[in-house]
Amino acid sequence: MKVILVPHEALTFLKLPFFSASVAAGFPSPADDYIEAGLDLNEYLVKHPSSTFLARASGDSMTRAGILDGALLVVDKSLTPKNGSVVIAAINGELTCKILDIEHRLLRAANPSYPSIALGDDTDLLIEGVVVHAINPIAHP
Repeated sequence: MKVILVPHEALTFLKLPFFSASVAAGFPSPADDYIEAGLDLNEYLVKHPSSTFLARASGDSMTRAGILDGALLVVDKSLTPKNGSVVIAAINGELTCKILDIEHRLLRAANPSYPSIALGDDTDLLIEGVVVHAINPIAHP
């Protein structure tokens, strides 16, 4: 999975209408027409604004982690990556999104069709940040 970075300056603040009632994804429930005060997605998705950036995912190696091709990733550089964290990593200068496996010194794909990336002593690795949210496109017929 390739990653395309979106600069922090591209984050804008826009309050969107927010329906406070839950929306049923199964059987319909009686509609609640109440719209709560606007919701700024930055307030909801970004906990550390000065250390957060956006990235666009490309490919299908992370589908089982809920990251689809074209997903917009919210990445926090201030978080310490842990075993099992989904991270943006620069490996020998190329960005990728993978699951960090510290115990086995690997970066794992969430799709079994893709091999893990071994992190040897000679690997030039830089963890750019931890993925905290994935905003996925919806497939339309």
